[in-house]
Amino acid sequence: MTEMSESPMDLTPAMQNFILHWGEMGTKWGVNRSVAQIHALLHISPEPLTAEDIADTLGLARSNVSTGIKELQAWKLVKATRNLGDRRDFFTSVQDMFELAHVVIEGRRAREFQPTIEALRAVSAEAEGDGTPAHVVKRMQETREMMELFDGWYQDVARLPRLVQMAAIRLGAKVARFLPK
Repeated sequence: MTEMSESPMDLTPAMQNFILHWGEMGTKWGVNRSVAQIHALLHISPEPLTAEDIADTLGLARSNVSTGIKELQAWKLVKATRNLGDRRDFFTSVQDMFELAHVVIEGRRAREFQPTIEALRAVSAEAEGDGTPAHVVKRMQETREMMELFDGWYQDVARLPRLVQMAAIRLGAKVARFLPK
């Protein structure tokens, strides 16, 4: 593991490892490592941080931090605040894990899942009239229908109050224990 530079925020070895691991996981989720590390730092930071604080703490170029913050803001994972008499922006992450999961799922749904459903609708309609073999048309329709089913289920669950969602998650885990493996 690489050492992170001294900074306004002193990082313990566990904090460094958390940030490094979050960066590694980010690459597996399709997120730039630096962007994921910025998010990890803001997630564990007890106070809002400036871009300079982030750059110093993580040993990243200021331009890299600026780009990363913009990406995190686009995902609605990071917010900027200001203090009176200070021209700098101070950044915070969504701290509540339930809300964080919700923001990530909504973002991925909007960027990935919904466009795929729309594309499947379009190619299914096109395939019905362009000579595509019936078994391929059927497979496309089955794929679209299953994705629409999952999307509808998610939307129904997302409308439930948080306490009900949490109860359903806990119940699901208990029910799963009784099902055959």
